Amino acid sequence: MNVRWQPFEVSGRLRADLKRQQACILWFTGLSGAGKSTVADLVETRLTHEGRHAYILDGDNLRHGLNRDLGFTDADRVENMRRTAETARLLADAGLIVLVSLISPFRRERALARTIANGIPFFEVHVDAPLAECERRDPKGLYRKARSGAIRHFTGIDSAYEAPETPDLRLDTAATRPGEAAEQVLALLARRAPCPGGA
Repeated sequence: MNVRWQPFEVSGRLRADLKRQQACILWFTGLSGAGKSTVADLVETRLTHEGRHAYILDGDNLRHGLNRDLGFTDADRVENMRRTAETARLLADAGLIVLVSLISPFRRERALARTIANGIPFFEVHVDAPLAECERRDPKGLYRKARSGAIRHFTGIDSAYEAPETPDLRLDTAATRPGEAAEQVLALLARRAPCPGGA
């Protein structure tokens, strides 16, 4: 009740204009092993080489710091998404293109993340690979541990994943190479969040 929003003279729009880009949030959601971090890394690398300012918020990396106190219950996953969304909004307000790579299994919380963006362009990218394909890849050995009972509350095994119904972009990473998927994301940005002046 006693906390009010403090206004400042410098706006998010001005910060983005100084970087000659449209700030936005790209929210990559999908099962573990679907390729979220791989595609986000390729997109950030390409944007950086083009002179644009981007930053990845990766779910695993955030759990080493900002979200290190959270587990993997449904309640903890909701809070993990909320904190990440608030951080993404702050970085976008600083003028950055923010790439969030997070399983983010629940539709309601992904919708909340879009609301938290508060008018900043927000694009939900479904990195879609079937559970069987993600288990086949299993780059971190997590599915094997989940199947053996060593990990509980694992998305896709004993915790639900609610696939997006109308994502801004769907990437079929079972049939598309990572580089091709990254190109699709860059094309989305070119259409929906172009640089000022078409740069």
